[in-house]
Amino acid sequence: MRAPPILALCLAPLLALTPASTVSALAEEAPAPLGIGLEGFAYPFPVRFLPLTRDGEAQRLAYMDVPPADNANGRTVLLLHGRNFPSSYWEPVIRALSNAGYRVVAIDQLGFGKSSKPVGAFTFDRMAADTVALADSLKLTRFDVVAHSMGGMLAVRLARSYPQRVNSLVLEAPIGLEDYRFSVPPVAEETLLAREGDLSAEAYRKQLMTSYSLSIPASAIEPFVSIRERVKGSGEYPRWLRSFVNSYQMIWSQPVVHEIPLIKAPTLFIMGANDHNAPGKGFAPTEMRSAMGDNTGHARALAGRMPNGKAEVINNVGHLVHMEATEMFNTLTLEFLNTH
Repeated sequence: MRAPPILALCLAPLLALTPASTVSALAEEAPAPLGIGLEGFAYPFPVRFLPLTRDGEAQRLAYMDVPPADNANGRTVLLLHGRNFPSSYWEPVIRALSNAGYRVVAIDQLGFGKSSKPVGAFTFDRMAADTVALADSLKLTRFDVVAHSMGGMLAVRLARSYPQRVNSLVLEAPIGLEDYRFSVPPVAEETLLAREGDLSAEAYRKQLMTSYSLSIPASAIEPFVSIRERVKGSGEYPRWLRSFVNSYQMIWSQPVVHEIPLIKAPTLFIMGANDHNAPGKGFAPTEMRSAMGDNTGHARALAGRMPNGKAEVINNVGHLVHMEATEMFNTLTLEFLNTH
């Protein structure tokens, strides 16, 4: 609605003296804060919760349980997310699997997405136990696993600790294909808290685009940048921050690479050729950084040492394979799952 003429005349001198950037900022409404359980952020499918206990506190494990769209094949796929993403980013994969007859369970591990945020130390063993607790509650005796990034490390521990439950593994650009302790020194928790807490939206956006060598426009990752900025407005933001930092310490201190050749379940690595992501690389001595992050080389070598391993590499793609090359990722995943 246009301002009345008299009001417009009164405002004109004021606007003329106001910098254009300030006028633009005033015109835009600041995004509403989010709770650290991402209350107010919509997921593509209904979210349910499994009650758990961690650190002596009641916790909730969030998940989406999506039935097959048609022609159910009786199989279930568990989706395990990466460290910087909620399970909502699996939407294109969920739809492809569901349309192919699979039941799909996409989990937010404790500390991520809509799940509770524990403040104690994280372990892959406990995450694997939580995942199996959810499977038990859903009466899933055996399942396939598709896992991305940090979720790949969890998938390795899951397959090693519960081999009778895991039918097959698809590891999308997993981290942990090298032992980061060999290159990166220990980093104090307070240093990590300060570094992560000071990270601006622009710096975080740049970090995702460059560290992950993404081939998609920055607008595609904007929802994740927005989430990180909006939770800063929560009164529980310090809890979210400590939980996030603890997940880095888990990745650094609990390597799984030495266990990968021992996995008996059929395993497919789907790698982006441009992906050289290596957590903690910025803390490594300069002379050691260039040797970190040979992820496609590591995947091929590890697959060759496994009883039933295979690696597929997609050119011109970085760390977010299922978002950068959605159709090819879904095709490779379904072909592999249908074969096993």
